[in-house]
Amino acid sequence: MKFDRVEGDRLFGMSGADGQGMQRTFSLRPTVTASVEADGSTSLASWPRHDVIGRLDAAQHEALRRLATRSLTVDELTQGRSRTEASSTLALLERLNGAGWLVTTVRERGLALYSIEPHSRPPTPPDQSGPGTLSAFTLIRRRDGDTVAENPLSWCDVRVHDARVLGLLTGLQAGEPLPSSVRDAALVDLLWTGMMVTDAAVDATPSRRRWSLHELWFNQRSGMGRRGWGVEPFGATSWASGVVAPLPAGRPAYPGPHVELAVPDLDRLRAEDVSLTAAVEDRSSTRAFDDDRPLTLDQLAELLFRTARTRSVRVAGAVEVPSRPYPSGGSMYELEVYPVVRHLDGLTAGMYHYDTVDHVLRPVADATHPAVERLLSAASISLTDRTAPQVLLVIAARPGRLMDTYEQMGYSLILKHAGVLTQTISLVATAMGLGCVAVGAGDTTAFTEATGADPLDECAVGDVALGSILPAGTGTDAS
Repeated sequence: MKFDRVEGDRLFGMSGADGQGMQRTFSLRPTVTASVEADGSTSLASWPRHDVIGRLDAAQHEALRRLATRSLTVDELTQGRSRTEASSTLALLERLNGAGWLVTTVRERGLALYSIEPHSRPPTPPDQSGPGTLSAFTLIRRRDGDTVAENPLSWCDVRVHDARVLGLLTGLQAGEPLPSSVRDAALVDLLWTGMMVTDAAVDATPSRRRWSLHELWFNQRSGMGRRGWGVEPFGATSWASGVVAPLPAGRPAYPGPHVELAVPDLDRLRAEDVSLTAAVEDRSSTRAFDDDRPLTLDQLAELLFRTARTRSVRVAGAVEVPSRPYPSGGSMYELEVYPVVRHLDGLTAGMYHYDTVDHVLRPVADATHPAVERLLSAASISLTDRTAPQVLLVIAARPGRLMDTYEQMGYSLILKHAGVLTQTISLVATAMGLGCVAVGAGDTTAFTEATGADPLDECAVGDVALGSILPAGTGTDAS
């Protein structure tokens, strides 16, 4: 991309339009830090990117300093400079912009229209404009008080300052449109950024058609990827420390009498239980259960104790940090287990909460509650003849346990933990000679209705169907 200092502060080679009435200003991305290496070279960094841009002359050092403090035009950067100094300044600007280190703000007669905020190296801009439509993967939301267009396939975000640009993006133009030359130049930029596509068929290619917006968005935003830590806070920032009180390790108890559970003899199990290899190799999905010989309360108690109990709780600062049989990011252990019982020897049907600290069951809802019936009905879709499981273990999460520490990646961790717990349950069930199968999708709304919990504070994230195995292994498969 070539920069030229010309009358009217026009920049050719960026938009392919004549830019009449338009002005572009440039600034260093706010999350970028500059430093001087041991050999005198200057480097720029915004985790996880690090770029050594070489030795800078005095004019380039001054330009870099100014770009870090405000948004400037090319003329403002080169004004009063000799031809040699202006040339080296333009060379630096070209390199920084081509590497994605600069925010570009496009203005019409001084009024900001939109800003292109890169988080990785940009591709070559298109040569000319053409008809465009909003990409199926573009999401427009409020961030930091502004309207921002983001796309998980893009190299940048577009911060919208003017409603006319929003109208151009969405096709829902209202009021006075942008001047034609400005509109054409903006359209090239919006196609270049990937917020718009030349044809809706672009988003219908097989590789894109496989993804829904929320799944691709989630995939890209739950890891560092191209965005790194520089666009929004990411990772274990502990943002809530001193802002909100940390949630306790154990969920507040449901009211009413609890159900005592037997404690298995772990010393005996260590000596007599099947090997890990046997449990892994013998595990299979069970989709039909023996209602003539249902699970017993003691078997459920042993399964819960071996897979989900809280073994101990320590305090780190103001945060309670528990220990359970499966691993959890930051030892936050945000997961809860709710046995929904249809047919169990020794326990009345209904929905219960497993208190991981006290190793007891606490009643949540009666078996006749419509939401409890829906939970079992949804699980039956995964089973033979759509018969409801003897016991459905609903895995729920208290997101605040994780999300008060982790930003952007918290829900991704929750789902990973749900998978870890599901595998732990599967292996222990196999070792105990019980049947189980992970349920692909449960009724999350029914969980909310049965528990009365605010879904932002506690939500269902997984389900495992349990039951006794039919004679001769009937009802199992190799999945």
